[in-house]
Amino acid sequence: MEWRRIAPAAGSQQIASNLQPYVVASTLASLISFACIFGGSLAGIVLRSVLPERYFTNEDKDVLRLGLGLIATLSALVLGLLISTAKSSYDAKRSQLTQIATDVILLDRSLELYGAETNAARHALRNQVASLVTEIHCLKSTSSKLQLSSQADLADFYKMVRRLSPRDDGQRSLKTEALRISLEVGQIRASELARESSSIPMPFLVVLVFWLAALFTGFGLFAPRNLLAVTALCVCALTVSTAIFLILDMDQPLTGFMKISVEPLRNALAVIGELR
Repeated sequence: MEWRRIAPAAGSQQIASNLQPYVVASTLASLISFACIFGGSLAGIVLRSVLPERYFTNEDKDVLRLGLGLIATLSALVLGLLISTAKSSYDAKRSQLTQIATDVILLDRSLELYGAETNAARHALRNQVASLVTEIHCLKSTSSKLQLSSQADLADFYKMVRRLSPRDDGQRSLKTEALRISLEVGQIRASELARESSSIPMPFLVVLVFWLAALFTGFGLFAPRNLLAVTALCVCALTVSTAIFLILDMDQPLTGFMKISVEPLRNALAVIGELR
């Protein structure tokens, strides 16, 4: 079938090249975060060795502990907010793909029941879904033109359905249902076009890294100057940086390491082919 030739159009090397900008961006951001956070802990250790001992009385340590507790609480709140935002973006994209696949199957079934005069529209529908699968595989940072082109083709398909002339109540009902589903698919695609490139506010991320660096600076002030303490601080900084990487990766659900599957769309294409 035609869709089987279109869907694998992008080879593994092409896909890896397309994903590279997103992977590099999230990896670079997490590495910068790790450098700032772990650098803060090393700065704290150095400060402890430079500052006179009179600055580390019990009262001073109590104030520092209270301040570090406040920063830790604020950092945990912001980190949880960013994780929740990224997870919501990830789940929304996955739900959109599943909803499109479901609507496509229902739409093709309605057109099949309408009659043979919908063959051209059904063929256009198959091409639309195959084009969408290819578009997801070949997604790049400059893919807005591809999406706009697909949206225009979807409008042409909608016009083809509107030009149908029902002969009885059954066909009128099927045409109405097909138009409704077409509008629903169009709304999902339009909402994706209107969505911002990232759901993670960059100021939130910058402030979070600053707070974490300040927090680890405080940890370094209290940490003993030995290999075990430095290793523990390094592992903790790496853990937090990994969480930041996961946040940025989930915010790009079609291009990151944890990209969502397009199997629902492939399954819809298989069903459409069987109904042909």
